[in-house]
Amino acid sequence: MIRVENVTQHYSVRPVLSNISLMIPTGSRTAVIGPNGMGKTTFLSVLAGVLEPQRGHVEIDEIRRRSTVENELALRKKAVFLPDRCYLPKMRTGREFLLGVGRLYDIDELRLFEHAQRLFNLFNLTELADSPISNYSAGQQKKISLASALITEAEYLLLDEPFSGGLDPAGILALRKVLARLSEEKGTTIVFTAPVPELVAENADRLIVIRDGQIAVNNSIQELLAEAGTNGSVEQMLNEKIFPESEQNVSQYFAGGVA
Repeated sequence: MIRVENVTQHYSVRPVLSNISLMIPTGSRTAVIGPNGMGKTTFLSVLAGVLEPQRGHVEIDEIRRRSTVENELALRKKAVFLPDRCYLPKMRTGREFLLGVGRLYDIDELRLFEHAQRLFNLFNLTELADSPISNYSAGQQKKISLASALITEAEYLLLDEPFSGGLDPAGILALRKVLARLSEEKGTTIVFTAPVPELVAENADRLIVIRDGQIAVNNSIQELLAEAGTNGSVEQMLNEKIFPESEQNVSQYFAGGVA
């Protein structure tokens, strides 16, 4: 599992994460949401070892992140981090990129070739597989970046807003089904940030809410819905129990008249 112990992360101005502790179970699909600027990406970056917290630490499978070079290299083979806007080698083809990533993760060559082709088919990129990534649209570049995470076959996927960035409906549906099956059939642990409640309801079984540098919620969605009594609506549960100010802000806006 992923264990976060007393983590504080700041940028010399204010704490973005303040003394947070939690556990994320193996095989779960956990959505991380919260208001803009409240630390979702920072939290994911700390889990990924990209940032070293000023206080506390993160453990994955009881190995502490950034404790030694050897430990960190081992964890980077187990846990893949995909930023919202990741670097792409624009002059390389999509196939060259996927094969290069797979070799970094010591994937067997024959399996690597076959998996890369399945990913091109999955995301409707087959015709562009041997074209430079610079020729890809924004949505297609998002798809090849997602494919680069999936081809690693890592046990942990840490994904920053994987459903945004111009991903089309077919890509969203494909990614949703792949993540669900990886979690259910292979026990892959998935942690992703999401901007809207609808993505939580469709793609996660656990929810973490970050507000003001603190973990406001960390629970299974089923238990949260049962506590809220909202007849199965994640959006309503979030509005009523987590973001009540949203409804208040809308009411205040219309109370002043609409231009």
